[in-house]
Parts: sequence; structure tokens; C-alpha cells
Amino acid sequence: MHSTTAPVSAPDRPTLTALSKSITRNEFFAALYVLGCANGMLGRVIQSVQFSDWEGAITGIDINVIVLLACFAGIFMVIEKDPERLRSRDLVVAALFLVFVSLPIFPLSWVAVTGLSFYILLFANANADRVRGALILLALTAPMLWSRLLFQIFAKPILDIDATLVSLLLGTDRTGNMVRFLDNSGYMVVLPPCSSLANMSLALLCWVTITQWVRHQWGATDVICAVLACLSVITVNVTRISLMGLSHSHYEYVHSTWGDLVTNSIMLALMVAVTVLGARREIFSRVAA
Repeated sequence: MHSTTAPVSAPDRPTLTALSKSITRNEFFAALYVLGCANGMLGRVIQSVQFSDWEGAITGIDINVIVLLACFAGIFMVIEKDPERLRSRDLVVAALFLVFVSLPIFPLSWVAVTGLSFYILLFANANADRVRGALILLALTAPMLWSRLLFQIFAKPILDIDATLVSLLLGTDRTGNMVRFLDNSGYMVVLPPCSSLANMSLALLCWVTITQWVRHQWGATDVICAVLACLSVITVNVTRISLMGLSHSHYEYVHSTWGDLVTNSIMLALMVAVTVLGARREIFSRVAA
């Protein structure tokens, strides 16, 4: 009794030739990105609605203008017209991509987007705009997946850092991720949704998206801009939690849907301002043109 296993082979020539005539390489990659991002975003919306209401899901920090801008900018740059035709290995990568996206586990869509981005950066990098688009979409996977996984691994030290900064600002004591209210009416718990890590990944996403979209050439000063963008959102987030720590009434007011919307708007403004400052030459030259 014996068994045989058929080797995995590349798509045959007629199939590749037919696809090459109907779609360019850029269009093919862009279609995969649309599918992966749409499926991943759908999973995030469903998750947000399960733990909140529709208003909270729409105004939340996860599904916001930076994420939507990154999706649009990344796919727009990838789909730029180019005469390059498909390769047989592109179809193999697409088959693996579709396996991850088709599974009923929404986060795997971001794993697929990550893998496709690395493939383009390493093996399909002849087109500069396609590379820039892949960088944007790779950065998009950070707040949508990888920062969350990182938080699950290092949740305690991350929350302890936030709680320490808040306790120093309020001048009250803390126990783990619990900080005493300033009016000594009890303790406030710094929960995972209040962590600065998610906001930092969004700040980096904003920086990558805008600089790559305007075709800014990265240099040493851009590292400073990226750090400033991260520090700005950390400052706003810690200030927000500190205001919540003044008393129970302050906690209820600042932790409301509208309080979150105001905080997120301030963070967004600072992220964009710092990024625009770093890429001002390319941005202003485009406006002048």
C-alpha cells in the first residue's frame, strides 16, 4: 500500500497568458489588497459593534480617518498604471492570500496583507509607486493587528507605564494599573482600550501614509518627526486619563462618547501637523503646482 502526493506547481501558461492580457500586475495586486482590507475592516466593525454601539464604533479610534486614508492611499498608489505583466509566482502568492482571507477569522486578512506587502517589497519592487503603496498598507497592519498582539504579550508592563505616568501627573499613588483618584474617592483602572500603544501605531501609520503618498524621501530628520508624532499622542492620552482621574464625575464626562471624540480629534490634528511639518517641502510643492 502506498500513496503519492502531487507536487504544487505554478499555474499553467494559458492561464497566466489569459490573466496577463486582462489585468496588469498593479491591478492584480490592488484587487487583492481591496479584498484583504475590506474583509479585515469588516471584522473590526463587527467587533466594535459587539463591544459598543454603532455610535461608538464609528467615532472610535480604531475605525477612523487615518485608517481609511491609509487604505485609499495605499491601494491608489499600487493601482497606478503600469505595463508590467503578471508572473507565475504572483498567482501562487495570490492563492495563499485567498486562503487566509477566505478563512472565517477576520484577523487573518491582515496577516495576508502583511505577507503580500513583504512579497511586493522584496520580489516585486520594480515599480516605485507600488513599493510606496505596499509600505503604507504594511504600516496599516500595525494598528489593525500587530500592536494588539504585542499588547496581549506585554499587557502588564504597557499598562503599568501608562498608570505610572498618570500617577506622576496627578500626584497620587498607584497599584499596578490602578491609580487613586485625586479626590481620594477610590481607584481608577487603566484598561487596555486606554493604552497609548494603539495610538502610537496610528501615529506611525499617519506618518508613513502621508510621507509616502506625497513621495517624500525619508531622511534622518524623519525619525525625529515620527518620534514627535508618537510623543504627541502619548501626551494627549496620558492627559486624558489624568483628567479622568480627578474624580468619578470627571471620569464619566471624559470617558463618554463625545469625550473620546474630542480626544481623538486632538490626536488626529497633532499627528497630521507633525507629519505635514516633516514633509512640508513635497506637500507645498504639490499645492503650488
